[in-house]
Amino acid sequence: MTTMDTQSHHKPVVLVLAGHDPSGGAGIQADIETLSAHGCIATTVITSLTAQNTQSFSYHCPQTAKDLINQGKLVLDDIKIDACKIGAIGSPDLVRAIHELIADKPFPVVLDPVLQSTTGHDFSNEEMCGLLCELILPLVTVITPNRDEAMQLTGELGPQSAAKKLLEMDCKNVLITDAENSITEIVNHLYQENGQTQIFTYERLSGSFHGSGCTLASAISANLAKNIELIPAIEQAQAFTWHSLKHGLQLGKGQMHPNRFFNLTENK
Repeated sequence: MTTMDTQSHHKPVVLVLAGHDPSGGAGIQADIETLSAHGCIATTVITSLTAQNTQSFSYHCPQTAKDLINQGKLVLDDIKIDACKIGAIGSPDLVRAIHELIADKPFPVVLDPVLQSTTGHDFSNEEMCGLLCELILPLVTVITPNRDEAMQLTGELGPQSAAKKLLEMDCKNVLITDAENSITEIVNHLYQENGQTQIFTYERLSGSFHGSGCTLASAISANLAKNIELIPAIEQAQAFTWHSLKHGLQLGKGQMHPNRFFNLTENK
């Protein structure tokens, strides 16, 4: 293949900074699957190794800040990155390292602030929440907390006041998932720095899913990497995530895996 052929078939590249989930439902593997399903290429730096499955979480082991910076810089020095997705981080030192790694970079950043796994493990503490808000939020194009994460990050008692505070911390756009308590619907709220608010509503599916937040954040980063405008990028990512859950797979004995290649399944 010639150089011209290679350039004409360029795929957007997303740098993923997230943990590893051995079950494949969440974390780096979820991000790679989602980005692949969107026609993007993932370059990855693992923040933490975890011991977990679809039912329980045993522990996480963060890598050193020095190693993360070395790995990330090697990628950034070599490959043009079109967007960055940040997932579970794992330690205050790694928050500082991620800030050092991407602070001066021009690409859009999507932050999924994984403060607790869906199987109940805490990834954060008060120091980490403070550092996320101080060092990472000003770099972020979109943050995608669920209702509880938004309130935990800010200390606020409701999603709307939490979103307001996150915007005051220089985050540009706040997508709070499952923002309203509804038995029949998932209601997501997007709050923007320009004062605009968007509400997205989807049917609430039965069952529990492992990796839905990773899927959503990665899908948004993929769309931004493809230069899709913000609102359609977020709207399309939510629809993709919902269909991934609707076609979910029961691989283990606990939570279901999102089926991020549901289009291939449907076409069979």
